[in-house]
Amino acid sequence: MKNSRRNFIKQTTLAGAGIAVSKFAFSASSYKRIIGANDRVRVGVVGFSDRHRGSHMPCFMNHYKELNFDVVAVSDLWKKRREEGTAQWKEKMGHDIIACRNNEELYDKKLADAVFISTADFQHAQHAIEAVKAGFDAYVEKPFAETMEDNRAALKAVKESGKIVQIGSQRRSGGNYHAANDFIKSGKFGDIKMVELTWNVNQPGRWRRPELVAQLKEEDTDWQRFLLNRPHDDFDPRKYLEYRLFWPYSSGLPGQWMSHQIDTVHWFSGLPHPRSVVANGGIYMWKDGRKNWDTITAVFDYGPLDDLTTGFQVTFASRMDNGDENPAEIYYSNGGELNLNTNKVSPRGGLTKNFADAMHMQPNLLPEMSLESTEKVVTSANTGGDALTSNHVRNWMECVRSRKQPNAPVEAGYSHSIANMMTTAAAHTGLKATFDAATQNVMVGGKVFKY
Repeated sequence: MKNSRRNFIKQTTLAGAGIAVSKFAFSASSYKRIIGANDRVRVGVVGFSDRHRGSHMPCFMNHYKELNFDVVAVSDLWKKRREEGTAQWKEKMGHDIIACRNNEELYDKKLADAVFISTADFQHAQHAIEAVKAGFDAYVEKPFAETMEDNRAALKAVKESGKIVQIGSQRRSGGNYHAANDFIKSGKFGDIKMVELTWNVNQPGRWRRPELVAQLKEEDTDWQRFLLNRPHDDFDPRKYLEYRLFWPYSSGLPGQWMSHQIDTVHWFSGLPHPRSVVANGGIYMWKDGRKNWDTITAVFDYGPLDDLTTGFQVTFASRMDNGDENPAEIYYSNGGELNLNTNKVSPRGGLTKNFADAMHMQPNLLPEMSLESTEKVVTSANTGGDALTSNHVRNWMECVRSRKQPNAPVEAGYSHSIANMMTTAAAHTGLKATFDAATQNVMVGGKVFKY
């Protein structure tokens, strides 16, 4: 009954976003073009960013020969990165790479079949729309969207196109996360009662690019095209290169880090978004002109939605002035905990016999066990190709061939973006944020939240 209820919630979410729901609609469109086993899949790069160079590139290199993929073009607005991208991919692939000044050049020339999208946070959804409407599959970095307008439009475009879109939530390709999901969904864990998410670092240079900022000149890029649908703003190399520090180009900590962790909550629970969020943030340490917080705490309420579901709470806390970059995700039930740092299930905190006997109840203690197929979570954006991201890129490449849905489909990005925007709305306004499922809008104080 819970699964039926959750399926209904998901169907309602899609309908609220303006998407016709039919079990046949997707399969009919997605199988129009099945790439043959002997056909080489040509890939374009949209945004030769640090994330792409440091992670996508080495992960792609792990699998491209076996799966018969090739990189053929690089699109980047900045001349410097465009030239770096074509040179580095030429060295990797052993042939010339076509340089494109913008995405129109890439798509109009029909140079590729699929694209990596790793541009600025606020651009992901719009660039995903461009890609699928041009007929391309896409690997789209998170956060998927930073406004609900972009989120709804991108979900609709992807679903209508039938293209294979993998959201860059690489935890969904980790063996330990799959083991955790299976254990929770089996019922052996019990109902989730609380989830604690933390992600702390102590890195003054995190998201800063001072040397690059000094090199960026307006004449070497296209500032107006960079802004896309954001309000007019004067050229600012910091906002271009250090966008994670500036709203509305990025939500910062929620979009960059929380989006990874809250995605596992949606995956494990089957719930598409929080019921409400309260949050507070501030710039307490790094007074460097940034507008996004260096510290934030958010509290999420997930249900109960009705008599068939039980509710739970989630906390997310992140600071950038003290921490060892060892993000924690701990799930609690009445019987104990599931810890994704240690990859262990334990009875720690479960209902013991002494306390159960006092209320004439049965004790409730989980067994001690390890999650299978564990892979350590590597958190840096430039890891040289960590196992999770390598698995995730491979899963996308395999799905481009098979036309099966990838591990992190577009709905995953849509859901984490709702939680992200609810957090942003709550922290910016100081009010509790809720979600209107009928209109698919984030609400604060009875009004639709606008950045």
